[in-house]
Amino acid sequence: MRVSVIGGGTVTQQRLDAAYSTGRLLAERGHTVVCGGLGGIMEAACRGASDAGGETIGILPTDRREDANDYVDTAIATGLGHARNALVAMNGDAVVAIGGSGGTLSEIGFSFVYDRPLAGLDTHDVPGVERVETPEQAVEYVEDAPSCGPNGR
Repeated sequence: MRVSVIGGGTVTQQRLDAAYSTGRLLAERGHTVVCGGLGGIMEAACRGASDAGGETIGILPTDRREDANDYVDTAIATGLGHARNALVAMNGDAVVAIGGSGGTLSEIGFSFVYDRPLAGLDTHDVPGVERVETPEQAVEYVEDAPSCGPNGR
């Protein structure tokens, strides 16, 4: 399954650690990490997945694949700016949100539009987001969620 990990580029060390652990756990369980491809939460999740031998996909806001963080295996340049947030949400079968601000909030909204199960770890308090306390709980929630959108599991 593909899981989009969303969150901000400027974050606390605690959130970076949570993103790293989430990416690592997802990869250890055979899932692909999808993200916005840049720094912060995105880079930490990709690094965790990469360290566990997993696959990562970065959907970039720019028109340059070279802008991806060093842990993105497949970089998709869009040139769409923040509009690429829709693609990040759509390309995961489920979503894990960690921290974040306005961009993350838009990705949460798109997750609802595309009917993606969404686990929230220290993120926006929005109805429909399954609040979790640990990366392990986030991964368990998205694995067990009843609906994973049109791509299935």
